Amino acid sequence: MSTNVPAYPRIPYGRASFPSVRREGCLYVDKTRFIHSLENERYVFFIRPRRFGKSFWIAMLECYYDQRRKKDFDALFADTDVGRNPTPNRNRYMILHFDFSSFNNALETLERNFENYCRIKFRSAVTSYPDLIPEAVAERLCAEPTINDKLIALFEECQVRGIQLYVLIDEYDNFANTILTVEGADAYHDFTHGSGFYRSFFATLKAGTSRGGSVDRLFVTGVSPITMDDVTSGFNIGTNVSLLPEFNEVLGFTEAEVRRLLETYREAGVFSQDVDATLDLMREWYAGYRFAKDAQSFLYNTDMVLYYLHRSLPNKAGPEDLIDTNIRVDYGKLRHLLLTGRQLNGNFDLLREAIGKGKTDCAIVSGFPLAQLPKRENYLSLLHYFGLLSIAGDAGGIAQLGVPNQTVWQLLYGHLRDAWRDVGVFSPDFLELQQLARMMAAEGAWRPAIERLSGLVGEQTGIRDYLQGEKAVQSFLTAYLSIAGCFVTRTEVELGKGYADVVLAPLPASHQGLTHGFVIELKYIARGEEAKSRVPELAAQAERQLRGYLADDRLVRLCPNATFTGLALVFQGWELAHAAEVMRQ
Repeated sequence: MSTNVPAYPRIPYGRASFPSVRREGCLYVDKTRFIHSLENERYVFFIRPRRFGKSFWIAMLECYYDQRRKKDFDALFADTDVGRNPTPNRNRYMILHFDFSSFNNALETLERNFENYCRIKFRSAVTSYPDLIPEAVAERLCAEPTINDKLIALFEECQVRGIQLYVLIDEYDNFANTILTVEGADAYHDFTHGSGFYRSFFATLKAGTSRGGSVDRLFVTGVSPITMDDVTSGFNIGTNVSLLPEFNEVLGFTEAEVRRLLETYREAGVFSQDVDATLDLMREWYAGYRFAKDAQSFLYNTDMVLYYLHRSLPNKAGPEDLIDTNIRVDYGKLRHLLLTGRQLNGNFDLLREAIGKGKTDCAIVSGFPLAQLPKRENYLSLLHYFGLLSIAGDAGGIAQLGVPNQTVWQLLYGHLRDAWRDVGVFSPDFLELQQLARMMAAEGAWRPAIERLSGLVGEQTGIRDYLQGEKAVQSFLTAYLSIAGCFVTRTEVELGKGYADVVLAPLPASHQGLTHGFVIELKYIARGEEAKSRVPELAAQAERQLRGYLADDRLVRLCPNATFTGLALVFQGWELAHAAEVMRQ
């Protein structure tokens, strides 16, 4: 007898409905143990990168705290931590839930759409609790003209009736970020400052939390603290728990959790890939996130893991493109931060610095307004909140930020390429460069790609101003050699009692069939007649270092099926002065 129910839990890729995921028996990684700690804070602000599971978490909180869900508790929370050990606040509240990613946010219609959306959500809420709010009272509340008037009237009614509210706000900064991206800083300032409707909305919520107010709890998610700082002059009605170690694992998967998922599907007979090899691959591309300096665990991006599993079941080879298209689109919205008018700004320089060094020290700032974004610690903190940098270590009590994984490396290199193109300083034929990069990985033919890039710099002179210094040239090369997605790119790799500038390892043969890798040692001298005499010396030094790197067995373990070639490159300013290969002995 056929059935529509598969023999293994479905992968809830792209889904944010907690009730349907639980009722349909989909894959679920229990995070409800954090509810106990969260209840120590009444008003909570929680920042995580896009595609990390914030909406699903909000949906879970709604099911747990909503009075209307009492009868569903066992079905939804059986075999979970909080199901076995519920808190006294279980199913205690009337819920107001706003998801600000759910409607059209074009600037010219934003206020009207905001009011319409909030009106619908408000009516849905107040008419869904007839035991608490009689129908006639609900209609009177809904008749108030604006959402702020409706909320004020509801707060007063709840105080009279002894009703406690839990307000959930998902993606609070979604349309503010869109305005900043599409319309610019001036439109963003008008939206978030003065007596604007969004600022008034948060002021009304804040009033509802005042002494004796009916808003007993508030949970707000977003991707950065900027908008909250701007619309409320600081989120001073609650606690930003985003950087606290006890909440590091609320969203995202630990390595133990990912291994358990792979083993579960392997044992079910629907995952044919080797678990350890897959875990190595996923660690390289999807892990490396740590949101609190004192936290112990590094996390995997939720969406990326589910994407990989979704493409691998039942018994498939896995996705050919290891980066989910949705991740590419989301991070693509952030390029506006690098431009002021048609000029690259100081943020671009900081991004290049972070990419070039691989790691950078920074005290992470919990909140700041947009006007203070150009400060170094603020911009690097923003990259941390966005998930483009993450806490890799500790440098004398200050967080050491690094690029978490290969997916983010690819996105960052894309930012560099797009920024140079957007300001018109470097616009190569991407298809041509992709073909040349693929030739490197597939055939080992490195010289056409290196020499073509060098020639393009000679033709498109605007890029030369951005190629001052070894790290600047290194970032430029890796940004364009990675353009075809053929390589796993690593910088400052410890090999042969030294650190190789760049290692380009081909993607696993199971995905691309590529076998050639490269170890690049790059030397840089400033332009000038006197400097030319140093080129042979630097070339010989680079070749000696490469022989040591290539002899290191760690390179073989890094990519056992690859043939590695050393490339000794010497740049005199922006100009390639020497290029030679070194083979493994």
